[in-house]
Amino acid sequence: MKLENTKAQMRKGILELCVLSIISEEEAYPSDIIGKLKESKLIVVEGTLYPLLNRLKNSQLLNYTWKESKSGPPRKYYHLTDTGKEFLNGLVETWKELNHAVNQSTKKLQTK
Repeated sequence: MKLENTKAQMRKGILELCVLSIISEEEAYPSDIIGKLKESKLIVVEGTLYPLLNRLKNSQLLNYTWKESKSGPPRKYYHLTDTGKEFLNGLVETWKELNHAVNQSTKKLQTK
């Protein structure tokens, strides 16, 4: 088993939480989302993000508005719906529980 494959799977598992969190701060254009994910070392490409955004929109967690751009065609800016806010709150609680469980399980490893 390769470490890089496992690391990539772990990142994918939390990508939805991170994307929703970014959008919850302010409505966001996909390239802005990618930039913030890259800053956080959660490197993602458009081919990964766009299907996720569509799935979240189809699940009624996101919606979007079109805004005029100074440098080209109008752009789609995503924002959370009320359902999306509730869903994100549930994900954050689950993340806290998982984070605590992992920290407890790996406590001995962390002191080495």
